[in-house]
Amino acid sequence: MATPPVQSEKLTFRRYNDGDTKFESWRDQIFQASYTHKCPTYIQSTPPCQGSCPSGEDIRGYLAVVRGTEKPPAGVPWQEYAWRRLTEANPFPSVMGRVCPAPCETGCNRNEVEDHVGINAVEHFLGEYAIAHQLRFNAPAVRTGKRVAVIGGGPAGLSCAYQLALKGHDVTIFDEHEHLGGMMRYGIPGFRTPREVLDAEIQRILDLGVEVRPKCRIGTDVTLDELRRDYGAVFLGMGAQSGRPLPAPGGDAPNVVTATSFLRAFNDGRLRHVGKRVVVIGGGDTSIDVATVARRLGHIDNPKPTDFPEHAIAGYVAHDVASISAKQGAEVTLTSVFAVDRMQANKHEIEQAQAEGIAIRGGLAPVAVLKDDAGRAIALRVARCEAKFVGPRLEIKVIEGSEEDIPADLVVSAIGQAVDFTGLEEFDSGKGTVAADRNYQVSGKPGVFAGGDVLRPHLLTTAIGHGAIAAEGIDRFLRAEDLEKRPKVDVHAFDLMRKMVERGLSFSAATEPMHGTAATNVGIHNFDNRSERYVIPHDELFLGHFGWVSRNQRKFITLTRETALGNFEERLEPLSEAEAVAEGKRCMSCGMCFECDNCVVYCPQTAVARVPKKEATLGRYVYTDYDKCIGCHICKDVCPTGYIQMGLGE
Repeated sequence: MATPPVQSEKLTFRRYNDGDTKFESWRDQIFQASYTHKCPTYIQSTPPCQGSCPSGEDIRGYLAVVRGTEKPPAGVPWQEYAWRRLTEANPFPSVMGRVCPAPCETGCNRNEVEDHVGINAVEHFLGEYAIAHQLRFNAPAVRTGKRVAVIGGGPAGLSCAYQLALKGHDVTIFDEHEHLGGMMRYGIPGFRTPREVLDAEIQRILDLGVEVRPKCRIGTDVTLDELRRDYGAVFLGMGAQSGRPLPAPGGDAPNVVTATSFLRAFNDGRLRHVGKRVVVIGGGDTSIDVATVARRLGHIDNPKPTDFPEHAIAGYVAHDVASISAKQGAEVTLTSVFAVDRMQANKHEIEQAQAEGIAIRGGLAPVAVLKDDAGRAIALRVARCEAKFVGPRLEIKVIEGSEEDIPADLVVSAIGQAVDFTGLEEFDSGKGTVAADRNYQVSGKPGVFAGGDVLRPHLLTTAIGHGAIAAEGIDRFLRAEDLEKRPKVDVHAFDLMRKMVERGLSFSAATEPMHGTAATNVGIHNFDNRSERYVIPHDELFLGHFGWVSRNQRKFITLTRETALGNFEERLEPLSEAEAVAEGKRCMSCGMCFECDNCVVYCPQTAVARVPKKEATLGRYVYTDYDKCIGCHICKDVCPTGYIQMGLGE
């Protein structure tokens, strides 16, 4: 007899605990569960993946397309249709599919079964498909003639410009750099965001008619008064591209630099090698980027003063390319006030950095920078510490007598970023950021909106979400409409009305309600869309429906201490089409019917039936005959997605 496989993970959907000896059958519950006043209602909710996504992508929606549950319109490949659903919220799927730390996957309810759905990997696949097939955004048929100035061409500014262009407005992006991209270009190394990929996704936005004014700083080259005169609204998306200097004695040494200046010098091509011993202070993703870049750049023997890395970082001189052949590996140490397992950086990136020979040391606070007679840093003095957040404030308790010195030829501070308000001082809230409401309109500045790191430094996907929400506010402002209160759950949700239009089903939105009724053939009986106010938890799903399926993981090239030097090739490969489809099928479609037929099969009264095929769409797959329904709630118990709720009659 075959031996069943050993299950190493506890399945949290079990209706009993390990060690229980009494089996409780559902038979009595099923056959005696009648005579209640409640009947099924069909409730669309937000899944936790979308609720955790700062840009509000319709993740469940495009995964439904990938898996084949939702069919695209005639003549549209499913890959393109899924990409278009994804890019309604985020125009950078190929970039974000590579670098986003994917909070959506942390929120995924599939974690309660075995492992999260590889949402980021599917996003990566769709982004690559779009570039390979040269997909373009659909330009609006009508232009409004309204003009909007976007200050900053980073993720927030580009996202805002994209959404405004789709609404028919004329957009001009002002950026002080030569190229657009902001932190996606100047803050992330090219081996994580290949420049041809970034350029392709930016170009799609520009192809919508967006104008660009590069090497133009607002407040210096163009005044704010000129913007107010020539444009109907302004978006502040200049980011926080000034690094925070190290607040420790000796931190003014020339070879103590900020992470943003280090990465900008590398991405500009000026920085070609670093010192033999590099110490990075941080703990977030930026500090990992600095450490891995330093590991790849290496050092040269017997550098002349003109070869010191701080000169290239400061922009005084670029390193001589001829010296590259003499490079050797650098000793890189990354310190954090938090323990390694509490660092904010992506766990996978931490593991990769360690594999490359980078020493990561947690629980250390910088105390001072030791200098030589010439004033250059020669070591970073650190001490053991205990760090914790008290509200929004970080408290660090240094343990006296635990000091030690870490030798360093270059010290990089990756402890945060700051906004440069030069020429834009009127928008400084006094806390180094811009104050805005939930529509991201700047307080006391009608027609001026903001988003991204100027509000609070956070993820790239957060900036993308800010830009999209601000664009909606700008659009309403330009139309002289009141800014609406933003929903509690602010995401892009499945639109049943749009799906009916795609299927060619006629209805009158003015006279036929889309929810809360059994008296019309629009939508489905007693349908309610609660996506704007409710995120469905795992305990409202029937997890027993889902079998154990391993996640399809992308291939990742792990480098070693020896192979990292000089290796600037991309390490992450996209999923194949078959793998992407298989991963889409692992999605549990939380809060939305995915047409499993459980409710139809298990209803003892045959009260639940399929909607006739000619009238069916996603979200209109089944209905209830309330003359037959006895309120036994079996359909709710066996609904894997939590789409069926018992509430009618309350």
